[in-house]
Amino acid sequence: MNIPWSNMAQNTPSSVVRDMLQAAQAPGMISLAGGLPAQSSFPLEAIRDAYARVFADGPAALQYAETEGYRPLRVKIADRLQSKGIPASPDHLLLTTGSQQSIDLVCRILLDPGDHVLVESPTYLAALQVIQSYQAQSHGVACDDEGMLPESLEENLKLYRPKLVYINPTFSNPAGKVWSRARRQQAVDLCRKYGVLILEDDPYGEIRFNPEQLDAPALAELDAEGYGSPSNVIYTSTFSKTVAPGLRTGWILAAPDVIKMAARSKQGADLHSSSIDQRALHALMESFDLDGHIRQISNDYKQRMQKMTSLMSEKSWEGITWNSPQGGMFLWLELPESMSAATLFTYGIQEKVCIVPGDSFYAGTPETNRMRINFTHTDPDQLPEAVERMDRAIQRWHAAVQSDTAVTL
Repeated sequence: MNIPWSNMAQNTPSSVVRDMLQAAQAPGMISLAGGLPAQSSFPLEAIRDAYARVFADGPAALQYAETEGYRPLRVKIADRLQSKGIPASPDHLLLTTGSQQSIDLVCRILLDPGDHVLVESPTYLAALQVIQSYQAQSHGVACDDEGMLPESLEENLKLYRPKLVYINPTFSNPAGKVWSRARRQQAVDLCRKYGVLILEDDPYGEIRFNPEQLDAPALAELDAEGYGSPSNVIYTSTFSKTVAPGLRTGWILAAPDVIKMAARSKQGADLHSSSIDQRALHALMESFDLDGHIRQISNDYKQRMQKMTSLMSEKSWEGITWNSPQGGMFLWLELPESMSAATLFTYGIQEKVCIVPGDSFYAGTPETNRMRINFTHTDPDQLPEAVERMDRAIQRWHAAVQSDTAVTL
């Protein structure tokens, strides 16, 4: 049968990382590809106890629930956001199936075919996937280590008149960058000036290695400080990186009219996200030291990152550099201009180590000599072997180049 696919279906690309994760399932493979937290970080016993308390309350937890999400959990989230300086009310929150659904819902209520969205260069590839599915166009804004360059942002705001600016400013995926306070304020002011909404995606912001040294307030906080309410910033985050991704619970914080429209759209998508998981998260937050848990996993991830970079530094990788992230889950590597990360990925698979080439993280022309490495999921005892396999993949690349040169001569 010739199936008449919709335009949306035809414009939704497969996730490159998800495809690569299939390769990572091969026997003996060490994967540095996915954005996965350490399974050892999951508070298994506390979550089990939370579900037990939910079931002890009777069958109501198994019933349909309101689209906006379990209100007691929304109250807890609002209280946490308030404690971090972000103005929040449970009435301005919508619980979602992870922050990935938050991105989709925001794009669904704002974007029409042919609309424009500004993104960082590079940016989260699954956000690019969502934007493309709505037949909108993504445009990369030039960035440095402190965030979007204000002159590039303003130039693109004038040129494209976008519906939305999507950013991941704190320990970004893939580059692990954290925007400076000045760049955050400049982005808020420029988007206010041109009447453009900001979607601030913040799944990693609490995983801070040196929190006392970091001045990185959410743009939602800066927006509220300057204008009285965070109405120009739509803020999304998730429990996936701080508790467990399998609970699939994230949220949108936004102005009431945005929440109302997003909730209406969500009703058509799934009625509501899992209410039993939301109740369990609420029960967990009633008795569990979440902030202490986040400090613990942040310390663990810092040690993993330091071990990974130390092992890499011991290798003679001429022309290969990487960042030193202050938090989050990723290293961003720059290879020599002549070295293709996609080719290195192929050699890595042959050596049974999986990394992610960076070209899929760009709107427009990609930089093909970049790659992303996750340092949080692999067991620390496996990191030396992972680096050895990466080294062998790099040596394969050099050998292939030398062979091609010899044939040419």
